[in-house]
Amino acid sequence: MMFALALLLFLAGMYLFALAFVVTSFQGLIFTAGILVISLSIFIPVHLLRKN
Repeated sequence: MMFALALLLFLAGMYLFALAFVVTSFQGLIFTAGILVISLSIFIPVHLLRKN
């Protein structure tokens, strides 16, 4: 379940990257949101699903 959430967040971040180049305003804010969403999607499997 958490892996599916991480994958969905990653794809949403990629969508935000692409959207930032299409919109006419708030490009930097949308691009930064994409970076944060992708960072969160990497955080989930690396830190929350880690097996000791």
